[in-house]
Amino acid sequence: MTHPAPPDPARSTGPADPARPPRSPAPAETPPGARPTLPAQSAGPAHAAEPPRGTGAPPGARPAAPARPAVPARPAGPARPVGRPGPGDPDSAGRPDGPPAVLARFSVGSSVLRGLASTEPSPEGLRLVGDIRRSKRLLLLRAVLDAAPGTEAGEWWELLEEAERQEPDAVRDVLHYPSTGVWAEETLRRLHAPYGPAPDLGHLGALAAAAALRAGIGFKTTLRPAHGRLALPTLGLLRPERPGPLALTERSWDTSDVLPLHPLPGGRTSLDDLDPYRAPATGHPAPVRPARRLTPKGHKRWDTQWTGALTLLERYDSARAHEAGRLLRCVVPLGGGSRSSGATLPAAAGAVLARGQSPPALAATLVHEVQHGKLAALTDVLTLHTADRTPRHWAPWRPDPRPLDGLLHGTYAHLALAGYWQRAALYGARGAWARHARIRAQVAAVLPVLRAHARLTSAGREFVDGMAEAERAMDELPPPGDQHATARRALERERRAWCAEHPELAPLTGA
Repeated sequence: MTHPAPPDPARSTGPADPARPPRSPAPAETPPGARPTLPAQSAGPAHAAEPPRGTGAPPGARPAAPARPAVPARPAGPARPVGRPGPGDPDSAGRPDGPPAVLARFSVGSSVLRGLASTEPSPEGLRLVGDIRRSKRLLLLRAVLDAAPGTEAGEWWELLEEAERQEPDAVRDVLHYPSTGVWAEETLRRLHAPYGPAPDLGHLGALAAAAALRAGIGFKTTLRPAHGRLALPTLGLLRPERPGPLALTERSWDTSDVLPLHPLPGGRTSLDDLDPYRAPATGHPAPVRPARRLTPKGHKRWDTQWTGALTLLERYDSARAHEAGRLLRCVVPLGGGSRSSGATLPAAAGAVLARGQSPPALAATLVHEVQHGKLAALTDVLTLHTADRTPRHWAPWRPDPRPLDGLLHGTYAHLALAGYWQRAALYGARGAWARHARIRAQVAAVLPVLRAHARLTSAGREFVDGMAEAERAMDELPPPGDQHATARRALERERRAWCAEHPELAPLTGA
């Protein structure tokens, strides 16, 4: 399954507000359902992680990459009362004002790191990924609020706080919705760019209005629709009768012409073909362009494919089905010309961009893309390598050379796919053993290159060692006959052909 290589969007997270540090939620529940047992991973020695990048961490913390500049420092003057948590903080509802809290560092124990490296779902891994995503989002929103000129942003934030007092879960869902991250990163770049388009600060008002509507509180605010439509994240689009500023109240969604977001069957995941920030508007290649608004027939087709994919995930690997349900908030349909089956963008944490496909293919795409999201979160707080982005490595699942970061991401996602197809094969899925054998052979061919790479950090080396341990554990349930050997021979022929096309890179293939 090919994973496109969109330009690396900025992941800088702005200065932290010490008054509302992220806080861990309750432990995730153990995924229901049985699964074929694979050997457990060893825990290993303890390993400390680093705080999120761009958060004003002490010396020794992970520096931001050159392409991801840190957010400028907070301007003078508090944007809201000191000591109070803000909207989106899991502990914000009902907590009295008090002294500023200390911004906590993330810590990743060795057992959690190696558990994540195995790609196997776990309550600890899910909790860590969720905590990192929430922390990063709150820091981004704090930075936008601090940098925003004028008073409107502060007024909209007050509306968010009012809505949160009534319905904190609804406000949290709006602020942590995937498109909110795309908007926040784009807005932050525009706020500090010396030239270019003006920042869309009005979208903060749309976030506040969506939260207030979902909380059911009385409110009045005025926003400016774009191109005759006003996007309200998690709700959909509102289409006003006339151009110009639009006065919104608590009755606007019920009394206006609206296009609601399409809910996918079986959970909280939405099919988002409406939000203007469902993917960055520019700066990513055509293979990951989102589709335009779908027809009712298109929605029905997606319902069928989604339901079939979830059924297969539950049947073959209920733990991965549970993981996808926890980590995916929306699916963004890819445009008709997309060459990739799926993509994950770090700015849109909790979203997968996917092409319409058969249920078995969609199930595999979800497994694949969820891993990219997990690894993106981990690398926001943990430096796994110090290599640059020069494409110089053979990746068996792509024709083009890949940088080390892309090779690591691809290997991680394909390791999960190999495990998924192994379990599907044990349940009798047609063609699953052949898929497992080929993908495992690809992963096994690349792991020695990763393990020998000089630019891995100590955490990166432990992570790759955990991946290799998980790959070796698959020997406990081998495919019948000589399918694995056949897959390795075919892969070796492909490697030699690739080296003939890229002779200068042949020494880096690990042969």
